[in-house]
Amino acid sequence: MSRQTLNLGDDLYDYLLRVSLREPELFAELREETAALPGAAMQISPEQGQFMRLLVELTGARRALEVGTFTGYSALSVALAMPEDGTVITCDISEQSTAIARRYWARAGLSDRIELRLGPALHTLDTLLEQSAESFDFAFIDADKENYDGYYERLLGLVRPGGLIAIDNVLWGGSVIDPAKTDADTLAIRQLNEKLAVDDRVSLSMLPVGDGLTLARVR
Repeated sequence: MSRQTLNLGDDLYDYLLRVSLREPELFAELREETAALPGAAMQISPEQGQFMRLLVELTGARRALEVGTFTGYSALSVALAMPEDGTVITCDISEQSTAIARRYWARAGLSDRIELRLGPALHTLDTLLEQSAESFDFAFIDADKENYDGYYERLLGLVRPGGLIAIDNVLWGGSVIDPAKTDADTLAIRQLNEKLAVDDRVSLSMLPVGDGLTLARVR
């Protein structure tokens, strides 16, 4: 037993991947291509992608919503875990990075399960609220940090009671506890974390997966 989560060094992290990661070869290829791009750090880790696949399987999710697509690894992970009639709606503003995503979704044979909506995500979510309130089983936020609270509030209306919202980057490389860090992104994450801690609309768990992953189950 341990009284707190282990601090993984490179060797222990490599061991974790070696004995637990079940990553399709195509997913690894996508990560490798993404690693050469500007902003490559926005890519989620492979063990996080696998964890999200497990969450989708456990919840039996058939409708998922993602805010922040980048090159499509997380959407691919979620779609792979869904039944054939499952749907992932994913939001982004970049035609360049999502072109890579589309290519890999097609190669994986999952394009029919993933619907990309290009444009400001707040507008997309507002439109969905008018059409599909409380109709999603799972949602993932991994986009511009200043709008995290706005995304979260809208997802509370889009995800059904009992559904799950996953929020990425909640530890923000440790900046959340550094008082010298006062940039807008860090402040936005800090404020959302404090809000979630006392938000009785959800059940809550923050996990040290990747850059910090909060799971909020809608009550």
